[in-house]
Amino acid sequence: MAYTDNSSFRTPLIPSFLYTASSSSSPSYRNVNDLENTTTILCESSMVKKPFLIPAPKESSGKIEMFSPGYYAACTFGGIMSCGLTHMAVTPLDLVKCNMQIDPAKYKSISSGFGVLLKEQGVRGFFRGWVPTLLGYSAQGACKYGFYEYFKKYYTDLAGPENAVKYKTLIFLAGSASAEVIADVALCPFEAVKVRVQTQPGFARGLSDGLPKFVRADGAAGLYKGLVPLWGRQIPYTMMKFASFETIVEQLYKNVIPTPKDQCSKSTQLGVSFAGGYLAGILCAIVSHPADNLVSFLNNAKGATVGDAVNKLGVMGLCTRGLPLRIVMIGTLTGAQWGIYDSFKVFVGLPTTGGAAPPAPVK
Repeated sequence: MAYTDNSSFRTPLIPSFLYTASSSSSPSYRNVNDLENTTTILCESSMVKKPFLIPAPKESSGKIEMFSPGYYAACTFGGIMSCGLTHMAVTPLDLVKCNMQIDPAKYKSISSGFGVLLKEQGVRGFFRGWVPTLLGYSAQGACKYGFYEYFKKYYTDLAGPENAVKYKTLIFLAGSASAEVIADVALCPFEAVKVRVQTQPGFARGLSDGLPKFVRADGAAGLYKGLVPLWGRQIPYTMMKFASFETIVEQLYKNVIPTPKDQCSKSTQLGVSFAGGYLAGILCAIVSHPADNLVSFLNNAKGATVGDAVNKLGVMGLCTRGLPLRIVMIGTLTGAQWGIYDSFKVFVGLPTTGGAAPPAPVK
């Protein structure tokens, strides 16, 4: 698996008119003795004086070096933007989904769920819990994307060039799983407060009053009560999210887009990122939905266990309750995340993610 640089995204830091002229013409001066800051060079056995100018930057200047600390920092910041902003934007969908999982008798469908919330809490109620959502998923996104890029490179180096290409999907899976283990530790306390705020009316207005109230009720360790179910939800989700995205994008460039990736415009590449992310998001929602129901159940009921959830919801309920809404939410969410993440990478001069398929053999 090779990592290629997309030279079409290079942006020179110095205007072109300041570059050293490459043409054979040279400027004329009224008095050569008045020239200052000149360099003397030997050209065809004669001494020629040329003005000292700033040379054109090398290709590596003005851009982030791949797999450098700056590269991982950029990926981390892109992850903050992609996850934090998108999860906050779909807070109303998440709110209805969580309540459908906890109280299906009251929140019978998507439309009725929105109607109940609007009647009982007004429009402002749709964004209840947006602060822990924003902060929690920003922290998760920073670790998810930053560590994914790190572990992907690390496992690639361990495998070696030949095995990296042969087992690239396994590297995507291992890198994303490793990153998500760390990311969920950052997310878990915020997720616990968010679910309690969203599913127990009157518990708290948000994070500032909900966090201390949660700690008083369940203790500090209670913030991590849902960590194992969260791993059960997020690790398969993220493995599917990254591995399927990389595979889908590669297939889109190979079989759908008529132009090689490095010849596509930025807008085309970002469109491929969104489409690949949306399709990957649908798969993510299906794979991780049972664990998502468990997380909502455990964080809502004090002292509840996984066995309690299975007994109350049933295996079929764990797999299907709230799934249609979650497919819409996660598909949109994942597509937007990859779009934002790759847009930020393009903004700082980095290539978009995935799709570096080898060129077709010449016939």
